[in-house]
Amino acid sequence: MCSSDLETDMTRRTVTVGTFAQAVAFATEAHRGMTRKDKEASPYINHPLAVVAILVEEGGIADCATLCAAILHDTIEDTGTTHGELVERFGREVADIVREVSDDKRFDKQVRKDLQIAHTAYASPRAKLVKLADKIANMRDILDRPPVGWSGDRKREYFDWASRVVLGIRGTHPNLESIFDSVHRRRAELT
Repeated sequence: MCSSDLETDMTRRTVTVGTFAQAVAFATEAHRGMTRKDKEASPYINHPLAVVAILVEEGGIADCATLCAAILHDTIEDTGTTHGELVERFGREVADIVREVSDDKRFDKQVRKDLQIAHTAYASPRAKLVKLADKIANMRDILDRPPVGWSGDRKREYFDWASRVVLGIRGTHPNLESIFDSVHRRRAELT
């Protein structure tokens, strides 16, 4: 599944399939008890798993560091996991990608959204892949398992904002960008 012979500069850890398996277990535990906003209150871990599936199955991504970061992408932002903890467990390479895609919760929601638009264009190629797959997964969820209480306007606003974020990613992975565009065209279905 994974391929990577890159080593981290701090821990000298090679990111392997075993590292990915450890990341899945860590993310599952970190998100334990958390749910998505859909009416079924789906387990939150389904979201990072969907992001990994998009990267692997639709994007053909096999780089273990990218896939580890994808499964861990919300741990800093949503679970209290620190960058240092990720460095210790998974190496600096993975931890840095996760940090790149994490919002800083010290800022209010609108500032975080604006920063995501501004920063994504300057992210590493791996972080851009994770961000792109994350937006695809979120838009699919809004279409297929909408958050309870979200109006059609709020759903459309998310799609519009996601499009502005992805504008900074263009040129990273044409196939995933095409998938994003295809899902985004379904915006008209939102009620």
